[in-house]
Amino acid sequence: MKIAVLTDVHGNLPALQVALRAIRREGADAIFHTGDAIGIGPFPAECLELLLSTSGMNLICGNHDAWFSTGLPEPQPPWMSDGELKHHQWVHSCLDPSLRYTVREWPYLIQDVYEGVRISFLHYGLTESQIDFRPIVHNPRPVDLDKVFADINSDLIFYGHKHSPSDLVGRARYVNPGSLGCHSEPIARFAILECEGRSYELKMRHVPYDDSTLFQQFERRNVPDRHFIYKAAFGGRNAPSRPGPEFD
Repeated sequence: MKIAVLTDVHGNLPALQVALRAIRREGADAIFHTGDAIGIGPFPAECLELLLSTSGMNLICGNHDAWFSTGLPEPQPPWMSDGELKHHQWVHSCLDPSLRYTVREWPYLIQDVYEGVRISFLHYGLTESQIDFRPIVHNPRPVDLDKVFADINSDLIFYGHKHSPSDLVGRARYVNPGSLGCHSEPIARFAILECEGRSYELKMRHVPYDDSTLFQQFERRNVPDRHFIYKAAFGGRNAPSRPGPEFD
């Protein structure tokens, strides 16, 4: 059984297209996207359409997806700037409203057993409500992730939300392939997992892509808060100033 895992596409169509072509060449039997298909990037509709039409794709709900399907938090929370609010409103305006019902059906957690290996896929650790996420732990240690995913009983846990990659072993093995769509370099990141005979092999893939169209469309589509996004989500690419805080 060969499984591809990607996360946090965040509206980056060129990165998604390159990754899916590479995954097809790998011959994956199933694909899992662990949340945040939309938001940040300039191609929300195109990415959502491509993900929904890809054979073997399993889509998990992230916070950006939930904000589209069930609505933005009200009143505006103090951590959401006016620029970020306008950005989310723009993203949602690009999407067919009927897709809210489709995205609302995405699970927050998928668990299964493949060749005897217990695997869970989710965007991040869930609160008691099971429809919201625990606070992100930056620079996590295994003991931190043991707490974040305390309710999950698996051998392997794939997640995203935090855009930098991580692979740590605690009570389980916790694997974040790194955001496919948001990176300081034009590289699409994903994981390939092969399960056989109650064992597995995990490989991380890094595929370069041409980001010229990405930044052209940020400007042509006049994406709100794009100058902050260049710094926070792309390490300052296409922006003269230094990177700011990460945009999750």
